[in-house]
Amino acid sequence: MPIKQIHARQIFDSRGNPTIEVDVTTNLGLFRAAVPSGASTGTYEALELRDGDKNKYHGKSVYKAISNINDILRPKIIAKNFEVTQQKEIDNFMIALDGTDFKSNLGANSILGISIAVAKAGAAKKGVPLYRHLADLAGNRNFILPVPGFNVINGGQHAGNRMAVQEFMIMPTGAISFAEAMQMGSEVYHHLLAVIKRKYGLDATCVGDEGGFAPNITDAGEALELINQSIKLAGLVGKVEIAIDSAASEMYKEGLYDLDFKNVKSEKAKWLTPTSLIDFYKKLIADYPIVSLEDPLNQDDEWDTWAQLTKSVSIQIVGDDLTVTNPKRIQTAIEEKACNGLLLKINQIGTITEAIKAHNLVKAHGWGTMVSHRSGDTEDDFIADLVVGLGTGQIKAGAPCRSERLAKYNQLLRIEEQLGKDAKYAGKNFRKPY
Repeated sequence: MPIKQIHARQIFDSRGNPTIEVDVTTNLGLFRAAVPSGASTGTYEALELRDGDKNKYHGKSVYKAISNINDILRPKIIAKNFEVTQQKEIDNFMIALDGTDFKSNLGANSILGISIAVAKAGAAKKGVPLYRHLADLAGNRNFILPVPGFNVINGGQHAGNRMAVQEFMIMPTGAISFAEAMQMGSEVYHHLLAVIKRKYGLDATCVGDEGGFAPNITDAGEALELINQSIKLAGLVGKVEIAIDSAASEMYKEGLYDLDFKNVKSEKAKWLTPTSLIDFYKKLIADYPIVSLEDPLNQDDEWDTWAQLTKSVSIQIVGDDLTVTNPKRIQTAIEEKACNGLLLKINQIGTITEAIKAHNLVKAHGWGTMVSHRSGDTEDDFIADLVVGLGTGQIKAGAPCRSERLAKYNQLLRIEEQLGKDAKYAGKNFRKPY
């Protein structure tokens, strides 16, 4: 069943910015993919190709990337007469056509749109659910429903408040099913709404890019207290734990860390050294039920500094900007013992084949993998099937709020229902559920 047609168009992501949608057509029908976009992006991510024309969408239009699909990739792929089940061959063909390490000729967003749509078409060709097809591609035989990381307080580049830390998440590790995890997340989220409204007023309940609340607070301990109080009100102490994404590269200045970087009057005398920042994290970990810490340091901080933090705590330390879903960067992080968890974002690397390779690499070395959305996302729920197909045990897709976030969680509910008695929820073993 070869590809009959490929067509790309410009659509809009959850921040109202242009992005790419790709249709792949076979004799079984049309298979559609939408490409997400990040705001807090790592230096080493594959290139998201945008036009840069300030007269159109503030430079964010993607017409060049769309042209690369419709005028370059489409005719060359169709001419090769690939079967849609040949995911690796198609992805590698596109990588070779681009010819650069960061997909800077054709754009990772151009390549990824086709890669996702082909995966969906491949599942249809085999007559299986998408997660089963992705599991086959990854060599995985364990379907696992992930623990969701609900982003309930937003800061950093994802919100207009002064909070430097980008994400405070709750993880229902004590649930017995994904459906129960959703119930726990929803209940804590709504308790948090009431707690924030009561303490700071109604205007403090506005939400950030990923659906989490964005009260104008600056202290991480204060945010964690709000979450702890909400967990207690829900009666879920011990069943709901906490994860943090610092996005520390955003607060890195002149070798130091500014935890008030969004304040134009920030005082350099208060900036933290890497060692002081590590001590700051260790205090939070000691005081709160934190089980995962993402991007705690700058992507270009010393490898030894990362290793120092990872060695000194017992929780999951996740690389995002550090590793950017890139097997080369990941291999270095493994050798340096810099972290013990991977944040897997498919648009950081640009193909499903490379994303699977990244996960399998860290899995072989005992790391955890957290599959992730992007802050500028779409209603495409592909990563829900991906996280089950890879069996990683953990996903972050934002708050239990906003439809582009809930699209992923709702698909996971459907998958759990479809698996029935064979459904397994990762729970407390979310770091190594396999």
